Amino acid sequence: MAIDIDKAKARLISKRHELLELSKISSEARNTVELDQQSVGRLSRMDAMQQQAMAEALERTRQRDLIRIDQAELRLSDGEYGYCAQCDREIPDGRLAIDPMAERCVNCA
Repeated sequence: MAIDIDKAKARLISKRHELLELSKISSEARNTVELDQQSVGRLSRMDAMQQQAMAEALERTRQRDLIRIDQAELRLSDGEYGYCAQCDREIPDGRLAIDPMAERCVNCA
């Protein structure tokens, strides 16, 4: 079964848009936690710092996924998209629908 290039491009564009929107929405959560003992108690500040760390970790994951989208777009232009980078078998469309940046089939992942 041949890869539907238009569908693949649309999935990648949609995923990029989703990641960029999430990044924009969560930017405030990644801001530095201010040290203000008057407004935030010690435990509340620790909780805020933990939430900030989680937001930063999620942002790093989003940035890695944006790089994976760039790589998938390169594979699309090279005619290698949808084929496992390890065994060279076709990656099922269902897997690409879930993860349009997938480089490997389920067996090789």
